[in-house]
Amino acid sequence: MKKIRARLTGSYRDDARYPAALVNVTNHCNLSCSHCFVFRDGNPNQASRSIRDGMRDDEILETLRALRDRHGIVSMLWMGGEPLLKPHLLERGLRLFSRNTVTTNGTVPLVDFGPGALYVVSLDGPEDLNDRIRGAGVFRRVIRTLSRIPERFASPVQVQAVVTRRNQHRLEELVEAVRGTRAGWMTFSFYVPRAGDAGDDAWPTNQERAAAVREVMRLGREHPGFIRNSTRSLELMLPEHCKRVTDACPAKRHVLPLYMEHDRFATPFCCYGNDVDCDRCGAWVVFHLAAKLARPSTQSQ
Repeated sequence: MKKIRARLTGSYRDDARYPAALVNVTNHCNLSCSHCFVFRDGNPNQASRSIRDGMRDDEILETLRALRDRHGIVSMLWMGGEPLLKPHLLERGLRLFSRNTVTTNGTVPLVDFGPGALYVVSLDGPEDLNDRIRGAGVFRRVIRTLSRIPERFASPVQVQAVVTRRNQHRLEELVEAVRGTRAGWMTFSFYVPRAGDAGDDAWPTNQERAAAVREVMRLGREHPGFIRNSTRSLELMLPEHCKRVTDACPAKRHVLPLYMEHDRFATPFCCYGNDVDCDRCGAWVVFHLAAKLARPSTQSQ
């Protein structure tokens, strides 16, 4: 029997079924984004001295294959760090799962993995706001990457922005900038605060967040087909519904998070790590799943 280099703790069980998983294939990244949830204190996120150290590619793939078979994983979200720093691992790993999504900061050249791999490229506002979070010059580098996607590039490319209290009034500027590139569409997630987070990105209450949610609803009406948050998922984020969703978090029941911890994977409290304020969670995956599970499969998502 192959060795599974993963330690499942908390609410995650060795005998449970998880149709989806996310995996941090490296803790190395070429950026230092200030709001990155992976690199918050208290999460398994320590980078080895060299990207070649730590878990070998064969060990990672062997473990993912074993977890796939044990838990029934169909869909994998490839994360980091920056996963495109390990393109050869991705090329092999994508063959293990029926559905694959690769998150990237967009500053590393995209690899055409074929139509079975969806790219999700991160941008968090117009140039000044994005670069305050992600570093000087990053916005233009990402726009250049998106603008130079070859015509025959088979992997679809989506842009996802994290809505925060700082950028909520300038989302339309970002949409217009992305529409001028070759990206296929956009989605919006909402900032997931730490416990007690009173920083500039976090809304003190969900009532105060509601205006930002309604702005994304408006953008969806203005840009049908390009903004792909479902109406129902956004409705569930409004104050009258959101607590019911987060109290029974569908992501914790359906998604297995695998963070890299030295020579093995570990499961944090949830997909967003060990230090989260569940009551103020705005994660796309949580409300997308809630909307999907609440609707008949014949209805549009």
